[in-house]
Amino acid sequence: MDELARLTAELVAIDSVNPSLIADAAGEAEIAHFAAAWLERAGLDVEVLEPVAGRPSVVAVARGSGGGRSLLLNAHLDTVGTAGIDAPLAPRVEQGRLYGRGALDMKGSLAAIMLAGREAARLGLRGDVLVTAVADEEAGSIGTQAVLERFRADAAIVAEPTWLRLAVAHRGFVGFEITVAGRAAHGSRPDRGLDAIVRMGRVLVGLEQLDRRLQSASAHPLLGTGSAHASVIEGGQELSSYPERCTLLGERRTLPGEARADVESELEGILEAAGDGDPDFRADVRVPFARDAYELAPDEPFVELVRRCAGDPEVVGMPFWADSGLFAAAGIPTVLFGPGGEGLHEAEEWVELADLERCLDVYLAVARELCG
Repeated sequence: MDELARLTAELVAIDSVNPSLIADAAGEAEIAHFAAAWLERAGLDVEVLEPVAGRPSVVAVARGSGGGRSLLLNAHLDTVGTAGIDAPLAPRVEQGRLYGRGALDMKGSLAAIMLAGREAARLGLRGDVLVTAVADEEAGSIGTQAVLERFRADAAIVAEPTWLRLAVAHRGFVGFEITVAGRAAHGSRPDRGLDAIVRMGRVLVGLEQLDRRLQSASAHPLLGTGSAHASVIEGGQELSSYPERCTLLGERRTLPGEARADVESELEGILEAAGDGDPDFRADVRVPFARDAYELAPDEPFVELVRRCAGDPEVVGMPFWADSGLFAAAGIPTVLFGPGGEGLHEAEEWVELADLERCLDVYLAVARELCG
């Protein structure tokens, strides 16, 4: 294997499953230590940020000589779980593809930006190149939030997989929890019981109707339409009792311009319709987590610069949310550009090694032009 493939394999071999997703998972400590030591040996100034114990992120800076603009390169350290996968931490290369958990999402990209940072330090640029290897992107993005409390840049590339396309937009999301109250009673006493699960059925009908309206609305030119779906539903005590409670977890995917408050209003409307004519209907909704959608104008100068360095790739939007939304919200012009492969969050995951080489070339070309 060449150096980029070898580094990707070393990163894949480190267990970094996000403990916010899987209880007692390894987390990012070991892989952050590895990345920090590697980047320090490569000559970058390294700082480890750890706002939550055991969840470190790494910021490494290839210092410029002064007077140039700065570029931030971002990849996340954490992965989703490995259940049901044979040897998920044993990377293998077959027909130009590197397999293993996190190969595509996104340890291959992490290797590429680490090597780009090392080469930037050797180039003697005028501006700084920042390599940010962050924790918790797969859940709460505490790593990128910590980075933005301390660091800024003139532009950023988030190296999420884009299949060598240039992404300038992605959807946001609102995670919600709806609870419908019933009244527990023996199953033989309908005069005393109130069925929370049946009443939740009306809410599900309303959610389906909302999703249909969203998907039949005018589409965003890069992102399509918004959507809504149920994710998890729980309720009831046992077979012969009326359920006293039913809880629904769901998700509303949003477009630029759609705010959390708009979604909360939609959900309140669903509950109002579900309770119409039923004086015993009681329900509430809360939103524990939300992230805004992101977009950058295709004619923005940084977009044009990356597009030129990447050989005029297709400009697209991505359906998933990424930390690019946080960088953009902080006022940093941000694009996504990364490799291709398959198996995001699936049992078999792989990254195209030739794409990683191409990404490394593009990151360095952007650094040369932007940072001077």
